[in-house]
Amino acid sequence: NQPKMIKQFLSLFLMAAIASCNSSPKEKSKTVLAGVTPLSSPAKDSCAEPYLFTDSKGLLYLSWVEKKGSEHHFKFSTLENDTWSPSVTIDSGNNWFVNWADYPMLAADGASNLMAHFLAKTGDGKYAYDVKFLNSADSGKSWSAAKTLHDDGKQAEHGFVSMVPYQDDFFVSWLDGRNTAMEEGKGGHEGHHGQMSLRAAIIDKQGNKKQEWELDNRVCDCCQTSATITSNGPVVLYRDRSDDEIRDMAIVRFVHGAWTAPQIIFPDKWKIAGCPVNGPRADAVGNNLAIAWFSMPEKNGQVNLIFSEDGGATFKKPIRIDEGNPIGRVDVVMLNEQTAMVSWMEGTLLKAVEVKADGTKKKSIQIASSSESRSSGFPQMTRSGKRLIFAWTDDKEKTVKVASLVL
Repeated sequence: NQPKMIKQFLSLFLMAAIASCNSSPKEKSKTVLAGVTPLSSPAKDSCAEPYLFTDSKGLLYLSWVEKKGSEHHFKFSTLENDTWSPSVTIDSGNNWFVNWADYPMLAADGASNLMAHFLAKTGDGKYAYDVKFLNSADSGKSWSAAKTLHDDGKQAEHGFVSMVPYQDDFFVSWLDGRNTAMEEGKGGHEGHHGQMSLRAAIIDKQGNKKQEWELDNRVCDCCQTSATITSNGPVVLYRDRSDDEIRDMAIVRFVHGAWTAPQIIFPDKWKIAGCPVNGPRADAVGNNLAIAWFSMPEKNGQVNLIFSEDGGATFKKPIRIDEGNPIGRVDVVMLNEQTAMVSWMEGTLLKAVEVKADGTKKKSIQIASSSESRSSGFPQMTRSGKRLIFAWTDDKEKTVKVASLVL
């Protein structure tokens, strides 16, 4: 009987293999990618750290970092009718701090004005680096000389920037380590005596700082910040840090010309003695606000989404959107006042799901297969017209991949 059973097994295996070979690529694509269309990418060889931004006129920007020998080149391209413009180098250098989670980015106001930033080392300390920013008044054809965003002069950690157009200027928030430096020449994690703080500023189109504030004097050390503009004004989302090492998501709001006190958006009560390197993302339509974030209370990893209808003053109940194996790395785009699209990493898979403020969800969509490694970075998502554009780092091919999803 055993030889007969082996023959039957081999026969069934052969039939399955033939059926698999005969299935069309289109059928496989539908099964794996659920309607997602791969796009060409302008960031091919030795490229990583993508960032996506769509301006007020709907023009989509992709920026990235390309490594050539010991130099890093910060580049961008725009997408129109599925065609990328020739890439433009914003700046380059061999003393940059390039990090999988703390990536350069740019913002555009839809009227030819752009602002971009990168990180440059300031000393021998591993985490001693500054935020450098540049401006362009001609849609990125030419750029100003790089300036330092902060003026503390400390060799310490500065980074995790968010930047968005605001009125006739640009609003910028960042994590500032000026109080963490133990002594001259040491900074960041090597010299922690004080606390990481959250700061913000308004920069005009010419690169002049008009105002600056400290928003919170004790925050998580290396999670991304997220800024967006509500009808009331800018809001900043970030991972806070209590004296008991509870690291939940917090919001500060600029209302009637003043900043509100930090407010926890929902008490996950995640107690962790180190930074999880997993920040929130936020988007707004008017005073309707959506925030996505990763947390792991009691070692229970989860990705949540929460809505506000009053610019972040109060919030609805959080909506869990992961499928049991999340590693975070979230993004969010509001499709209208009551609907948001959230993307996140579910293990090695980049997924997205449409969620309404009442808690109803559509079926999740697999955007791509990626990697849990740090070198795969943080996937990006933005809306361009009637579709969503995604970008992520392929750490095996060392390229930036791009895909679209029709809404």
